[in-house]
Amino acid sequence: MTVRIDRCTCSDRTFADIAAVAKESGVVTFEELRDAADFGKRCRLCHPYVKRMLETGETVFTELIVAPENVGYEDSDPDSTPGR
Repeated sequence: MTVRIDRCTCSDRTFADIAAVAKESGVVTFEELRDAADFGKRCRLCHPYVKRMLETGETVFTELIVAPENVGYEDSDPDSTPGR
């Protein structure tokens, strides 16, 4: 089974869309991009993917990347589940 990860699920923004915001706005740091593109403010699972996207230009990933700060993280907000 192949995994396809292409978006921040909390904001439902694709990494391609986030990359376009980076290009258009000229931001270069993750923090600047997070504020400019309004993503990654809930579960933070997209953070390592966006950081890699900034480094490599990739916008679709086929491997799971877990940032150290997300190990053991549980979202206590039941409404943060996408689709609710």
